[in-house]
Amino acid sequence: MILQKTYTLSNGVEIPKLGLGTWFISDGDAAQAVKDAAQIGYRHIDTAQAYQNESGVGDGVRTCGVTREELFVTTKLAAEIKSYKKAVASIDGSLKTMGLNYIDMMIIHSPQPWRKFGEDDRYFEGNREAWRALEEAYSAGKLRAIGVSNFQQADIDNILGACSVKPMVNQILAHISNTPFELIQYTQEQGILVEAYSPIAHGELLKNQEVAQVAENYGVTIPQLSIRYVLQLGLLPLPKTANPAHMQANADVDFVISDADMDLLKNVDQIQDYGDASMMPVFGGKLNLKSMASMVIRSIRS
Repeated sequence: MILQKTYTLSNGVEIPKLGLGTWFISDGDAAQAVKDAAQIGYRHIDTAQAYQNESGVGDGVRTCGVTREELFVTTKLAAEIKSYKKAVASIDGSLKTMGLNYIDMMIIHSPQPWRKFGEDDRYFEGNREAWRALEEAYSAGKLRAIGVSNFQQADIDNILGACSVKPMVNQILAHISNTPFELIQYTQEQGILVEAYSPIAHGELLKNQEVAQVAENYGVTIPQLSIRYVLQLGLLPLPKTANPAHMQANADVDFVISDADMDLLKNVDQIQDYGDASMMPVFGGKLNLKSMASMVIRSIRS
């Protein structure tokens, strides 16, 4: 069963192959989501400072009935933090907010502040400063692993050229119809595990008839096919849900997609419209706080 399987990071730490994403799960609902996931068998929880639910996630981790050592908890340094001093304070802030003695992994959420995402300035110096803070926290035992997110090749090279500890993961957008194969290959060649967020394309793959037909052929759902697809690429999927039934279904992926079908899925036409999420920088838009707030409210109500 996938929930019992792990990858091994470059420092020897084991990380469960399937994680629970908590993006757009409110702080008030996060604890129950973690508890439900833990009861189902999840041992990997992913959050971020930007999600504003670290407190709820931490509460769920502490009260879910599973020992702390059995759980792998990831959070992310806010994208806007590009100085050593602020990064040090922010790392300690997450530990305090979550009520944990250590965090299993902390990663830089983006090489650029969200309002500057996709622009020319890659914030190389700021990322090196933030990375130095993560390295120190790692050496101090506050973090068991450290990594990055949304980093392109140049961003990775910037860290590799100055670090004493290499990044252990790069968490990126990767799913059927939008799989950055060159970046994945380059990252893996550096010994860095690739994690895939939004493996179901924020729900947009549910509308794709070509993908639906492949899923039907295997007798599985589109989310199950999508999660299995990224697993077969050697990636770690992080599907987000607060629904226990969906958590259970997302973990029921012990089937194998044929080579022919993997080739078909690798070449599905790229999604151009991510619906409500299109304004988010990672989906090609520019961050609009009013639109983001509306999206959060709709997500909570659903």
